[in-house]
Amino acid sequence: MAKIFEATNLGALHLQNRVVRSATNEAKAGTDGAVTDLLIKYLVDLVRGQVGLLISGHAYVSPEGQASKRQLGLYDDSLLAGLQRLTGAVHGEGGVIVAQLAHAGRWGIGSGVHAACGPVAGEGTAGRRVEAMTEADIKAVVTAFARAARRARAAGFDGVQIHSAHGYLLSQFLSPWFNQRTDSYGGSLENRARLLVQVYDAVRRAVGNAYPVLVKINAEDFVAGGLSAEESLQVCRMLAERGVDAIEMSGGTFNTGGLSFARTGDRLSAEAEGYYIEHARRYKEEIKTPLILVGGFLRLATIEEVIQTGLADYVALSRPLICEPHLVKRWAGGDHARAACVSCNQCFGTTLSKEGLFCKVAQRRQKAGSTS
Repeated sequence: MAKIFEATNLGALHLQNRVVRSATNEAKAGTDGAVTDLLIKYLVDLVRGQVGLLISGHAYVSPEGQASKRQLGLYDDSLLAGLQRLTGAVHGEGGVIVAQLAHAGRWGIGSGVHAACGPVAGEGTAGRRVEAMTEADIKAVVTAFARAARRARAAGFDGVQIHSAHGYLLSQFLSPWFNQRTDSYGGSLENRARLLVQVYDAVRRAVGNAYPVLVKINAEDFVAGGLSAEESLQVCRMLAERGVDAIEMSGGTFNTGGLSFARTGDRLSAEAEGYYIEHARRYKEEIKTPLILVGGFLRLATIEEVIQTGLADYVALSRPLICEPHLVKRWAGGDHARAACVSCNQCFGTTLSKEGLFCKVAQRRQKAGSTS
């Protein structure tokens, strides 16, 4: 049996295989971030497709941290009943689900009540004004992450993942490209990592040592003056020393261009899979904490090689599972053809539709098949 299909234990999580669904904004929640039947159906289908670990789309921990409409929320106790329905449905199918905790920072969609905020003042989504966070604001965000984690545990999630990648708030503080503060949260790497470390510590206190806490981080930002590969490794060491259960390695931001976390075009060859393999190699040489590696994987053979050679402990997929929710089940059943995903990124635009996230290519194929 391929190593990718081995059952494993990731901390307290018992997983049927080494495939992780990387957190992806489903855009299927209510206008207030509440769980809907549409979201439950979508995530349960991924479990039926035999994904080993399901990480739900980034859930905003406070109102000003909301990144997009119909994004899942974890910011208030009023959302608990719906979240419990979601985890109950996933567990009913034998699935394991982790909630990703997120704050958009400068990319918050804002409102008349909750302005977007970030390390420094500037311009955010659609030209919105971004306010520089005060130390009181920072303390409030740390508290919001901790309360969201406690809420996730109460709702039945099997663990949480702190989102510190892709240029969202915690990533913004880590990156000197975003963060030009001159106080104790800016300048040196120790200062820029301070917010992430404080969030991790607060989350850990909120949920206890036995509850799985994961972190997602950029291997590097891939912009001049951004978080470097060496700095990322140093932050991973900080987290490992504090007892994080696993680190998911991604990379890039919305300002990275062709080297973003969702690459397109001519990057579909087998050689181009695994955007962060060399970063993972360095990580595994120095850090013992389990590594989840995302980054353009489309072929089972590539994934198996990554696992067999010890470059990562788990491999995460996003777009291939939007296109084929039952991809892992297909591979496990003996059909090893590459994922049908063509990495076109048309799925991102569907988050503005009433249905939320879906694959346009798969939809067109289904329609063509039904009329042939």
